[in-house]
Amino acid sequence: MIRLSGISRTFTVGGEPVHALVDVNETIPQGEHLAIMGPSGSGKSTLLNILGCLDRPDQGTYELLGRDVSRLDESELSLVRRHTVGFVFQFFHLVPRLTALENVELPMIFAGIPAAERHERALGRLRAVGLEPRAAHRPDQLSGGERQRTALARATVLEPTGNLDSASGRHVLEILERMNAEGLTLVVVTHDPGVARRAQRILVLNDGRVVHRGEGARIHEAIEALSAAENDG
Repeated sequence: MIRLSGISRTFTVGGEPVHALVDVNETIPQGEHLAIMGPSGSGKSTLLNILGCLDRPDQGTYELLGRDVSRLDESELSLVRRHTVGFVFQFFHLVPRLTALENVELPMIFAGIPAAERHERALGRLRAVGLEPRAAHRPDQLSGGERQRTALARATVLEPTGNLDSASGRHVLEILERMNAEGLTLVVVTHDPGVARRAQRILVLNDGRVVHRGEGARIHEAIEALSAAENDG
C-alpha cells in the first residue's frame, strides 16, 4: 500500500539546514499495524506528515496505492487526504459550536456526500464508538474520552489511517485495532512502549533515519534502540 523510496526532508531554521528525514526507505503493506517511535526531533512528525500528505519530501518518491503522491498538486493531495487518509489527533480538534454528530459529518460535507447519507453514516460511526446517545452534545458537554472517540469517529467516517497517542487512548486503540483486523492500515506515533508493543512492527527513528525495525512483540529491542538514540542526542 505504501512505499517510501529515498525520502528526505530538510528545513531551514535560523539560516541553518535541519535534516528532519534522511534517505528513508520503507514499505508498509496493506493492513499493517505500524508503530513509530523516536526521541524528540527524530523525524517522527515529519514522517507522519508526509505519510498523511500534509507535507512533501524534498527528495525521493512516496507511492500510495501504487500512485506517486509526492508529485501531486495541492488540489490532488486534498482529494487523497479526503478519501484515503484519516487522522486521530492527540488534542481532538473538534469544532466547539458543532454537536458530536455535526463534527463527524463535517468531512463528508467537504466530500459532497448528500445530507441523508451523511447523517446515517455519522450516526453509525458514533454508534460504533459507543457515543450515539451523546450525538447532540457539543464538545464542551463531553468528557475527554468522549471527545477523543468523537474525533476517532470523524477520522474514520472516510477511509482512514491514524495517529494516536494519549493517556486515555487505550479504548480508542482497541477500536482502531478492530478496524485494522478488518483491513485498515494503522500507523501510530507514540512514546509509550505499551502502545508500541501492540503493533505488528515498530520503527525507531533518530536524526531523521530509521535506526531499528522490529516486531511489536520484541518491544525490548525497540526500547534498547530508543535508549541508544536518546543517549546519542
